[in-house]
Amino acid sequence: MSRQIFLDTETTGLSPESGDRVIEIGCVEMINRRLTGRHLHFYLNPQRPNHEDAVRIHGLTDEFLADKPLFASVVDEFLEYVAGAELIIHNASFDIGFLNAELRRVNKGVMADHIEGVLDTLVMAREMFPGKSNSLDALCKRLEVDNTHRTLHGALMDAELLATVYINMTRGQDALLIDAGGEEEGSQAALDAAAIDLSQFALVVIEPSQDEAAAFEKALADIDKASGGKAIWKSLEAVL
Repeated sequence: MSRQIFLDTETTGLSPESGDRVIEIGCVEMINRRLTGRHLHFYLNPQRPNHEDAVRIHGLTDEFLADKPLFASVVDEFLEYVAGAELIIHNASFDIGFLNAELRRVNKGVMADHIEGVLDTLVMAREMFPGKSNSLDALCKRLEVDNTHRTLHGALMDAELLATVYINMTRGQDALLIDAGGEEEGSQAALDAAAIDLSQFALVVIEPSQDEAAAFEKALADIDKASGGKAIWKSLEAVL
């Protein structure tokens, strides 16, 4: 079973080393490329003020966060949710750096102790679209993912958008399973389709009418005349 978690955080600022804290965590679960609808979402009291620039980005004020739980009170639920999964994060070093700092504060090690690994979609996007903007908004536009409701950054909303972006980015590698059956049914359907003997089908060839054939020949003659006798098909006819 392939279990992946799309994850995003919002923070009080840009530097966990300077004491900035996580104030929101949003997670979206995908198993075998099927979004399960099992999300995890927390707002957190950071026990310190937000930077003004951060509030302008996410809109989460100190007043709003004042009565929210501390990270220490939700850490066990969070770690149980992500346990053994691969995390898919846009600009992963930012979120992992903050989460590691939070885990160290409560003596829970670091994220690598609890998960299978991390896939950074920003790195993926830079390889797929070199030289272009690869922000989440830019990828939504490029991959035709509707993000018109995203006026402010929000961890759960961004995790949901990232899930759709990732599925679109990797659609050529592995089809998204959306049928009611399981992966085995989808695989069997593909095998059944591949096993069809196409030789049993007769190809119907519809010949042109005399008028259609004459009109076609006239069109070819007009093109040849317009090109000064340089029509390529004449040389091909001589070879054939």
